[in-house]
Amino acid sequence: MVPAVGEDAHLRVAAVQLNSTADPAANLAAADRLTRAAAADGATLIVLPEKWTAMGSDEDQQDAAQTLDGPAIGWARQIARELSVDLIAGSILERVPGREKLSNTSVHVDPQGEVRASYRKLHMFDVEVGGRSYRESDIEEPGEEIVLSQTADGVDLGLSICYDLRFPELYRILAVRGARIISLPAAFTLATTRDHWETLVRARAIENQAFVIAANQVGRHPGGHQSGGRSMIVDPWGLVLAQAPDQPGHIVADLDLARQLEIREQLPALANRRGDVYRWPEEIRA
Repeated sequence: MVPAVGEDAHLRVAAVQLNSTADPAANLAAADRLTRAAAADGATLIVLPEKWTAMGSDEDQQDAAQTLDGPAIGWARQIARELSVDLIAGSILERVPGREKLSNTSVHVDPQGEVRASYRKLHMFDVEVGGRSYRESDIEEPGEEIVLSQTADGVDLGLSICYDLRFPELYRILAVRGARIISLPAAFTLATTRDHWETLVRARAIENQAFVIAANQVGRHPGGHQSGGRSMIVDPWGLVLAQAPDQPGHIVADLDLARQLEIREQLPALANRRGDVYRWPEEIRA
């Protein structure tokens, strides 16, 4: 297909917001229903939230983990082909042969049902927030690669997941490598959604002059986790094009790719970077 980067290029995208449980079959049914609804609204790029296949205790998530040739990505490939959409299949807990721990993996499936890219979350959510301790590294291990994909229309697409949002280095590298859209499947906690989510999503969009499609989980999940919802689609000027209410559903927005090029030309922050003088001191690299 001809790359959608011309003067009048627009791309309709969607973020799907789910309240996933420990039941993979029920979660897949909800994802199927809302993905179809997003496509019916004209979206050709659809993003699901983090861990859409299962939210719950460590035991729940280990039980639901699967390989990339398992039923979750099998469904993603089938529905992307059926609906002729680019689908970011949120993230699933991936069982990697030969490894004891799981990977938190986001998969991009193209309209032909082919896997274009897979990204394993780089940053583990090992924190204390809202009076609760989270230790993703107990059952997960971080990825090692920054991943840039491309939509069927030829638009460069950066992949990220949830806690990655707090690490601007990742997003800057994606932008420098050409990303014009960045997907962000998430299960942001209620407390951090209320206080930090919108600020961080808009900041990543503004500083990298990129569209950000942030699909969050919402509501209470088994195991005591509670997600904050408010999925967002933000443009390169930091304007919120769409925001979800606090319930499962989907949002859509039209991305004006020509306007993005104007922003990058008129306020050339990416071009004005001083890569010749930036250095990573040893204490930062450690």
